[in-house]
Amino acid sequence: MGRLARFGIAGLLGAIILGGIGAKEKGEVAPPKPTGPQEAEVVGAVLDPRTQQPFVVLEGKRDKRRLSMVIGFAEFNGIMVPLQGVTPPRPLTHDLFLTLFGRLKVNLNRVVITDLRDNIYYAIVYLTAGGSEMTLDSRPSDAIALAIRAKVPILVEDRVFDKSSAVPFPSTPSPHF
Repeated sequence: MGRLARFGIAGLLGAIILGGIGAKEKGEVAPPKPTGPQEAEVVGAVLDPRTQQPFVVLEGKRDKRRLSMVIGFAEFNGIMVPLQGVTPPRPLTHDLFLTLFGRLKVNLNRVVITDLRDNIYYAIVYLTAGGSEMTLDSRPSDAIALAIRAKVPILVEDRVFDKSSAVPFPSTPSPHF
């Protein structure tokens, strides 16, 4: 093999190693899709004008997907009060729980909406007490009401957004904030 051929092969290998030849242009390779739960925010608590059924709407911060979840009237109130910045004259149930957590030195860390099965949403509340983390099964509406008050993240598993996209939004909601 001649000297010129060796330089050519060495140059080719160097270019490949350094990303010159055979490498895709920047921007062509999509970064890996994030997986796992994403933080979401409550974008509204609304009443279906046709049925008067309350529901809460969440939007993922990462991909802006939305889901709507039917909730009860007490939970609707429990979510609306802190969203509107109202302090009730007497503590509501969620306020009572947070006061109890504080006196028992229990911290609410986050809530995660984990699943949607048979049109029922599931959630877990993550707490820390005495340096140990513990979890509690929760209705998502209660978890959301607690998270809003405690100013902790509301997370939603990607599979919940995927499954909820098959569930239709109620008809023409009128927002209540």
